[in-house]
Amino acid sequence: MSNNSMVSRVENERVLVLERVFDAPRDLVYEMFKDPEHLKRWWGPRGWEIPVCNVDFRPGGVWHYCMKCVDQNQGQFYGMESWGKAVYKDIVEPKTINYTDYFSDAECNTNENMPSTEVTLEFIDLDGKTKLVNRGEYVSAEALKTVMDMGMLQGITETWDRLEERLNEVK
Repeated sequence: MSNNSMVSRVENERVLVLERVFDAPRDLVYEMFKDPEHLKRWWGPRGWEIPVCNVDFRPGGVWHYCMKCVDQNQGQFYGMESWGKAVYKDIVEPKTINYTDYFSDAECNTNENMPSTEVTLEFIDLDGKTKLVNRGEYVSAEALKTVMDMGMLQGITETWDRLEERLNEVK
């Protein structure tokens, strides 16, 4: 297994923990999660773009975004839009970002039919590299299974691959 592959595990049946080491300094990796100009270029799985990305990066602030499938090879997903919003709770630069992740609509209304997630991102300095630890806590094991069945793990793997490519472009 190469150093930069993602490791995942489930704790307490409803907490998904994802870890990966990026060959870039911590400040830069952190910046990727707060700057909308960066987020637009790497957030989301391959073949998806972020036509809308509004970031109010502060506790109580909201990140509202739209992912749109622009890859014709993705069949039924082509042209599909997926809206999401994150409400920031706790921010300690450049160490942690804590937020609640929701599915939403274009008007930023929360989709109550889909499970929300308590997300904690931890950025650990490893002598010029950065270990990113993403903890996603779901309301139940069933809620976690719902998003896993939607292909979330592959989506995050591709998203973090794109993050690495973006880091290589700017560092």
